[in-house]
Amino acid sequence: MATSAPGESLLKYDTPILITKTPSVKPQKGRSQKSSATLPSDNAPVPPAPKQKSASAEATSKQNEDILNAIFPPREWTEGNQLWMQKVSTTPCSRSEVLALEEQLDTKLQQRQAREAGLCPARRELFSQFFDELIRQETINCAERGLLLLRVRNEIQLTMATYNTLYESSVAFAIRKALQAEQDKADIGNRITELEQETHELKKQLSEQMAKYDAIEKSENEKNELQEKKHKEEIQFLKSANHELKTQLEMIITPKK
Repeated sequence: MATSAPGESLLKYDTPILITKTPSVKPQKGRSQKSSATLPSDNAPVPPAPKQKSASAEATSKQNEDILNAIFPPREWTEGNQLWMQKVSTTPCSRSEVLALEEQLDTKLQQRQAREAGLCPARRELFSQFFDELIRQETINCAERGLLLLRVRNEIQLTMATYNTLYESSVAFAIRKALQAEQDKADIGNRITELEQETHELKKQLSEQMAKYDAIEKSENEKNELQEKKHKEEIQFLKSANHELKTQLEMIITPKK
């Protein structure tokens, strides 16, 4: 039960009825303690006697009214210490009223700046009220047709609820994936930083090893050059000594004339 008066709706309702009221003064004896809003005024004109209806017509009308109240239960709200109730209207609509309803729908769509296409909660709410009013009108004329339209409305609402669930699930899934992608991106960024640091260290070690290699190679080359020079000198010395020995040997072996 609402605590304030409900807003306007395209679904047609009867005049609100005051259910309970806390009296501010003590009621006089012999008078009913019910609110005067629910009692006819003494000066009010007496309504004409209703035309006699057949029992079948009255039973059909009562059945349609019960079905209508079952489809659209009366709404209740409180204002201060007063409890109000408002039932859906059971008055049939004329062609002019249907045209006026269409104009009212267009006006409300413009007032609430409803979008013409795509998802729009305002347009959906107004068309839902508009469809409820059509169900009310058809239920008054033919309860069976009204119940069929009710099944159509319930199926549409069930389909929309399913779409909403799928949409919310897809949004939640997309958010999770986006967060996971951000986390993966951060992890990859950290990994890239670590690999860059590792690469820098490896390059530094490589430079150090290359410097050591160059130093060792230079040292070995100098040693090889020195040894080669020494070997050449030794070979030259040995050749000279061999030449001298050979000369001396020839002088000894060759007889003097």
